[in-house]
Amino acid sequence: SMNCLCEAIGIALPGNGTILAISKERDKLYKEAGKQIIQLIKKDIKPLDIITPKSIDNAFVLDMAMGGSTNTVLHSLAIANEAEIKYDLERINKISGKCPNICKVSPSSNWHVEDVNKAGGVSAILKEISRMKGMLNTDCITVTGKTLGQNIAKAKIKNYECIHKIENAYSKTGGLAILKGNLAPNGCVVKSAGVTPKMLKHTGPAVIFESQEEACDGILAGKVKAGDVVIIRNEGPKGGPGMQEMLSPTSYIMGAGLGESVALITDGRFSGGTRGACIGHVSPEASVGGPIGLIKKGDIIEIDIPAKKISVKISNAELAKRKKKFVAPKPKVTKGSLAKYAAMATSADTGGILKW
Repeated sequence: SMNCLCEAIGIALPGNGTILAISKERDKLYKEAGKQIIQLIKKDIKPLDIITPKSIDNAFVLDMAMGGSTNTVLHSLAIANEAEIKYDLERINKISGKCPNICKVSPSSNWHVEDVNKAGGVSAILKEISRMKGMLNTDCITVTGKTLGQNIAKAKIKNYECIHKIENAYSKTGGLAILKGNLAPNGCVVKSAGVTPKMLKHTGPAVIFESQEEACDGILAGKVKAGDVVIIRNEGPKGGPGMQEMLSPTSYIMGAGLGESVALITDGRFSGGTRGACIGHVSPEASVGGPIGLIKKGDIIEIDIPAKKISVKISNAELAKRKKKFVAPKPKVTKGSLAKYAAMATSADTGGILKW
C-alpha cells in the first residue's frame, strides 16, 4: 500500500506501486530511478519540495480509492511529521467522506496487485479520480520533474472490473475510516472496504486480552464467541513496544468462523492482509491510560463505521473513576534501543513518532 501511495505523494516513479518485484519491468524501473536521481540533483529538487500538505492529501485520496492498508495512516502521519507538516486524522476523514472506493485488492476482493497493474495501475486510478473536480491536486511536483497531472495524463483503465469507474464505485466514500468516541478520543482506524455489510454496525460485550500472544491463546481456547468484541491492548507504539502487527489473532478469528460475527479492537496495528471488522491504532493507547486500558470484561462496546463512531457504553463518571485507579503496566523492555523508543514514542494518532 505504501508503495502505491508513494506514487501519489510524488516520491516514486509511475508504476512503482504495482509492477511485480521479479519482472523485466521492475528491472527497467530500477535503472530509470537511478538516472532520475541524478536529474533531481541537477534540478535541485529535494524531498521537501515534493512532500507538502497537498501531496499528502493526494496520497490519502489514492488510499481511499484503493482501500489501502490501515498502516498507511500511521506511516503517512510520520512522513508528515518529518516534513514538519501538521496533519491530523480529521483531515483524513474529510477525504474519506468524499472520495469513492473504486478499486479493491485481495483479501477485500479476488483482484491482486498484479491485476491492478495490468488494469492501468495507480496512474489509471488517479486519472479516474481526477474526473472529480477538486479531488486531486494535479499541480503537485513529483520525482519525474513533472506534475502529478502530467504523470497521469495518458493513463487509461484497461479493465473496468478491476478498476471501476466513479459511477460504478464500490462505495461513495473511501476504503478507510477514522472512528472517534469515548473509547478512542483521539481516533482509531478501520479498513471499511474489508468489512462485510452486516459488521459495519456492531454492539457486543468486551473480551479483554493484555497482549497479542494472550489473545491468540484465548481465541484458540474458545474464549471468544459470536457477538463478542475482542480487545487487545498494550500493543501500541509505547506499550508494545513497537506496535507489532495483529495478523495472527485476525487469522484465528477467521479460521474459527467468527469473521462475520466478532469485531476486534486494538491499540496495535494490522497487516495489509487483514479483513473483517478490525479496528486499530486506538489512541490514546492503553499504556498511557487511554480508555482502551480502562475497559473491563463484559463492558458493552458499540461500533458504527458509517457514522464513524466507537464507544464503550459506560458513563463519563465511571470512566473518570477508573482512570483515577489506573496504574501503568510495567515496561516490557527495560534496556536497549527499544526501551528508548518506548520512553519517547507517541500514540498512533500522531504516527507513533518519537518526541523528546
